[in-house]
Amino acid sequence: MSKENKKTKFVTKDILKSSLIGAFQKLSPRYMIKNPVMFVVEIGFFIALVLTIFPTVFGDDSTLRVYNGLVAVILFITVLFANFAESVAEGRGKAQAESLKKTKKDTMAHLLLDNGEEKLVNASELKKGDVVIVRTNELIPNDGEVIEGIASVDESAITGESAPVTREAGGDFSSVTGGTTVVSDWLKVRITSEPGKSFLDKMISLVEGASRQKTPNEIALNTLLVGLTIIFLIVVVTLYCFADYSETAIPVATMIALLVCLIPTTIGGLLSAIGIAGMDRVTRFNVIAMSGKAVEACGDVDTMILDKTGTITYGNRLAADFKPVKGRSKEDLIDYSVMTSLCDNTPEGKSVVELGKEMGTKIGEEAAEQMEFVEFTAQTKMSGVNLKDGTQVRKGAYDAIKTYVTEKGGKVPEDLEGIVTEISSLGGTPLVVCVDNVIYGVIYLKDTVKPGLVERFARLREIGIKTIMCTGDNPLTAATIAKEAGVDGFIAECKPEDKIVEIKKEQAEGKIVAMTGDGTNDAPALAQADVGLAMNSGTAAAKEAANMVDLDSDPTKILEVVEIGKQLLITRGSLTTFSIANDVAKYFAIIPAMFTLVIPQMEVLNIMHLATPFSAILSALIFNAIIIPCLIPIAMKGVKYKPMRSEKMLLKNMGIYGLGGIIVPFIGIKIIDLLVSPLLALLGL
Repeated sequence: MSKENKKTKFVTKDILKSSLIGAFQKLSPRYMIKNPVMFVVEIGFFIALVLTIFPTVFGDDSTLRVYNGLVAVILFITVLFANFAESVAEGRGKAQAESLKKTKKDTMAHLLLDNGEEKLVNASELKKGDVVIVRTNELIPNDGEVIEGIASVDESAITGESAPVTREAGGDFSSVTGGTTVVSDWLKVRITSEPGKSFLDKMISLVEGASRQKTPNEIALNTLLVGLTIIFLIVVVTLYCFADYSETAIPVATMIALLVCLIPTTIGGLLSAIGIAGMDRVTRFNVIAMSGKAVEACGDVDTMILDKTGTITYGNRLAADFKPVKGRSKEDLIDYSVMTSLCDNTPEGKSVVELGKEMGTKIGEEAAEQMEFVEFTAQTKMSGVNLKDGTQVRKGAYDAIKTYVTEKGGKVPEDLEGIVTEISSLGGTPLVVCVDNVIYGVIYLKDTVKPGLVERFARLREIGIKTIMCTGDNPLTAATIAKEAGVDGFIAECKPEDKIVEIKKEQAEGKIVAMTGDGTNDAPALAQADVGLAMNSGTAAAKEAANMVDLDSDPTKILEVVEIGKQLLITRGSLTTFSIANDVAKYFAIIPAMFTLVIPQMEVLNIMHLATPFSAILSALIFNAIIIPCLIPIAMKGVKYKPMRSEKMLLKNMGIYGLGGIIVPFIGIKIIDLLVSPLLALLGL
């Protein structure tokens, strides 16, 4: 599933074709009854169809055959459009699933028997606990844990990343995913999932939408829509009885049209599509949600708990500054520091060279050829270079360099300890630099905060989400990093159980909590959190405990996932507001049209000046039908989301989708009336 999928076309030819077929397949009453609102519309279609064939079956005028037929056709199209919206959402997911299915076809595995022999079996025959051996260029047949060996694994089929990752026995990088490929060496893997229940299987079923369960908010909204439908059904039946009692002739097709326009058909037709599209957007972001509930919970998050290392900071201590001691120039300190790091391939060494270049060092890379590099060892706690003239340049821990210089007869500068203490108190690592027995100063290494996080945390703060950083550092270091990153709070010297305590504390206050993790020790906290985002590179325990898995293993992605969840809720709310608001215009079209002939005074409500009662009713029905496909792009892509307070967001959406939902139908129905009234006149209506 490549990252290019995020920019795929909204609807391809294949998706369009499958969606059109799906729209007709979903017409089955057995399927339609799952969507009560549209099921009522389908029943209305069947009644209108019967009235077209037998116009007098309910006592209507036989001259209404054409009118009944037009109502039936419009209702049929309305149901088709609603089915089409859902089919498009499902089609986009199925298109992603096809590439994943390719990795499952005809996969064979080398099963290790108890006697040590190998047996070639189909991957589908593997059971939990079986041990397989996977060699170069072979697919890993199912999810498992590496129990022996070390190898590079190509996970591009799952993550979209072309660079192989290292997997080895023990530690937090022993988890492997079925469908990935070993590109070097070999691995002995113990299978950890039953057939058909691997991570890849879950991905396929989830992106296809086949196992998508309705979320609590979606169920609540669906219940509301059903309630409104029942209420309006009672109203229309009662109205028909009153009209019949007062000897007022109202065609049955008109009553059906009134019911269809009264009930929230727009959101009823789009509700399922919005839910599927929400999961689709998360999947296209290379995150697999184990349920729709997890995506929706993201939109309700109040507190976000983040690990410091690898999430807020890079995890590697990089050079931030050079601090010379008294009597030594900063330029000399920079040059000697770069000398010691030219052949040092560690992240720290490379960062010293990079920072030195930025600060104008005179030492070029070619100078490395004139030096003998001395590697760092745990015994010496220092590294450096020996120059051809016998000069020895070293960098290392304070105590190690202090001893080294003293043994050579040198003196320790008075201000050195103060510089070292200051750097340590800031959470940094001091590397002292000396030339023979003379100390020149200190390299300040710090765990660098990832760029852009301050702005992203500010965005979260705008929408009322509190961020808490967890770190094993001392309180002073934690406070420094927290201030630099812009998080709202921190937990210093944090142990795994402290995360659970903090999550429970926030949840006790009625808050929804999200967190990230990748290790086995993170599993309990991931399970306790309302939204647990596990890294794909992490352990099987972490992935099992979480309800979302990031295929790119980027812990900071939880920030975007929360915004996608917010977007899902906003999209559903906005389209619900639009749907209910546009019913107002339909009332002004249909109600006057129904009663004007009997009660001429009702003409005053015909504020749109629609041509005839029949054109008014049909125009409202046509608008009710065509608005569904017009809103499909919004349902699929989601309402554009900008971080802001919920009160401001509510006012904005009420202004756009509430007011827009009232104005657009007035304009649309009037335009449709101008187009259809001449045609109806030709038909004698």
